[in-house]
Amino acid sequence: MKLTCNGNDLSAAVGQVYKAVSTKTLNPLLEGILITAENGALTMLATDLEIAIERVIPADVKIEGKTVVPGRFFAEFVKKLTNERIELSLADSKLKIKYTESQGFLQCMSADEFPSVKELTDAQKFTIVRRELKDLIQKIAFAVSLDDTRPLLKGVLLEVEDATLTGVALDGYRLAKCVKQIEKTTALMRVVVPARSIAEIARILDDSQDFVEVSVQKNHLSIHLNHTKITTQLLDGDYLNYKQILPTNFDTLVTIPKELFEAGVERAMLLAKQEKSNLVKFEIKGDVLKLESNSEIGNLSEKIPVKLTGPEITIAFNARYFIELLRFTQADHIDIKFTNATSPCVVVPHSGTEDFLYLVLPVRIL
Repeated sequence: MKLTCNGNDLSAAVGQVYKAVSTKTLNPLLEGILITAENGALTMLATDLEIAIERVIPADVKIEGKTVVPGRFFAEFVKKLTNERIELSLADSKLKIKYTESQGFLQCMSADEFPSVKELTDAQKFTIVRRELKDLIQKIAFAVSLDDTRPLLKGVLLEVEDATLTGVALDGYRLAKCVKQIEKTTALMRVVVPARSIAEIARILDDSQDFVEVSVQKNHLSIHLNHTKITTQLLDGDYLNYKQILPTNFDTLVTIPKELFEAGVERAMLLAKQEKSNLVKFEIKGDVLKLESNSEIGNLSEKIPVKLTGPEITIAFNARYFIELLRFTQADHIDIKFTNATSPCVVVPHSGTEDFLYLVLPVRIL
């Protein structure tokens, strides 16, 4: 193998595929990156058997070939060479990396035993605007569970219907849901994508109005965009029936300016996190929401103007859950719907169009 390529292209590509390199394995090949030079291109591939990331960059290929390089060292090394023209050549299982008047050598592994990646040749597909899919992922992925005893909740549910894609994530304390329009689909689908994989998919999506096609076949999902391909295994099992969790009747409705509310919760959180409970009390009376937090170093009482419909209410929450959901909320005003002080509240945009919905469980006030 012998080729030359642009250092910026190489560094960006290696940095991207390295995210799929396994960090917990007894198989050294899974700690490596498969590089393949052929047909005027250099292809890099890494996988931990759950997710695989492949990136193709242009290259001047003199001699075709492939090998497996040590992932961590190769990624660290080439990111220092972004402004260089890089020459890679393989001889006797050693990869020579030549740049300017310098060169380095890496001991490589045989590519023959590197795991193959599932090709979705007979997949069902749906098409959606890139920015819409990215926005959906960002609005819900933070709410996945970190609990190993509930593996399905460590993923994001994607439901494809005739005209919509619904994404759901929950962890037992809060639920995040987002609905987007799709362009077309070949079938109705319901799959659970691991959180790590869905995060990598969001990273390669841009904010354009161009379409992207998502392929699903049995227990795999794949997306191909901008010379990068991500293929992931799906989580197996029956996801929780989230529709049964969502309350339908509410007694109190509060409309709040989003930016004022977000700033107030963040200030209240400064004291609440000192106690590690993140507890902030919401007291809603008349047209005022009063946020209260206390700790050994002080207390805070913050007042925010609101529009109240229904009975007044006093309730407490882990403020972190509100801060995380507000971070990805673009609405000028939000509606928070309450039943009572011990039941979950629901947060939706005030616009009336349900782009997102969040459910948050309260904390009992002693």
